[in-house]
Amino acid sequence: MSHLVHGLANDDVAPDWPALTHDEIVRVLSAYGFEGVGDATWRSPRPLSAAALVPTADGTVFVKRHHRSVRTPTTLGEEHHFIAHLRAREVPIPRIFEDSAGRSVHVHGDWVYEVHARAEGKDRYREAISWSPLHRLDHARAAGAMLAQVHRAAMDYHAQQRSTHILVARDDLLRTDDPVAALARQFDDRPGLAGYLRPRPWRDDFARWIMPRHARLQPLLRDVPRLWTHNDWHASNLCWREDDSVASVLDFGLCSPTSALFDLATAIERNAIAWLELEHGHDAVFIDTARALIEGYAQVARLDHRDLHILAEMLPLVHLDFALSEVEYFHTITGSTSDADVAYETFLLGHARWFDSPPAQALLDAIRHAG
Repeated sequence: MSHLVHGLANDDVAPDWPALTHDEIVRVLSAYGFEGVGDATWRSPRPLSAAALVPTADGTVFVKRHHRSVRTPTTLGEEHHFIAHLRAREVPIPRIFEDSAGRSVHVHGDWVYEVHARAEGKDRYREAISWSPLHRLDHARAAGAMLAQVHRAAMDYHAQQRSTHILVARDDLLRTDDPVAALARQFDDRPGLAGYLRPRPWRDDFARWIMPRHARLQPLLRDVPRLWTHNDWHASNLCWREDDSVASVLDFGLCSPTSALFDLATAIERNAIAWLELEHGHDAVFIDTARALIEGYAQVARLDHRDLHILAEMLPLVHLDFALSEVEYFHTITGSTSDADVAYETFLLGHARWFDSPPAQALLDAIRHAG
């Protein structure tokens, strides 16, 4: 059967990007000095790139391929520099290999490749869809604690903002005084996003669903320090030891300078809400999981009442920049108007609207009183 990937409606769909072929993998790994390359033993169901686990004479490696329109050597290198910093401070992230030219990013035609060591630990959630809830509270506590350790290791990392908006999470619009004006100023540099938004009443949508919450949140962010963060802290990006602690941290594709609270809010958004089952009301919200994430985090890095208040105010808007990047990706790169509509209507606006519901309000109230 042809390789399928996760769709936007809890389904499996044909991939936008072709699966890695054996000949392609052999060619790439030969540039890294690997011999005895076997057939891929597993292919990632994630839809935004192509990746596989591949056995070699020197052990199994993880090969990932991006299209140049999504990641250039420069933009992928930004992720690798951050990973190198964290690894040097003993954050358990798999090694990134360098090719024969000493580069961690390998280019062939329109494709950009990276090769990682196989992660330590058990990949218990590797088939889980993004934004699916993490039901085990011990895993949530461990995930929260490891997130705080990543943040501690990142405190002395300093680099410019990511050089792309495509499939990167940011908090730029959250921090600015006027997100509507700020987004409009980006249109010259983001013509694909502009082409999608201009025929739509996006300013009215922002006025109704984004700006009221932003007016409460933005003043609180003025004293929140920038920090390079993971920005996609879902259980599927972690591997686990037998004692249920985190053995490895994976996938820094969305990383950028945001803040520790932004990253923790993202972790709650990713792991404590069943976004594809919101019709179940309160049963789609896992308040104990959110509390456990916060509890685990606070065991390593202190959170005070103001932090929890900001966390609750941030959660309804934490997806804003990334949702727009998905709109841009689908409209500009894959050419799927239907997927761009899902990213805009269901993700960007739908998630913001949902936070006015009673189940969401219960979650936010629990976060404010989690200390």
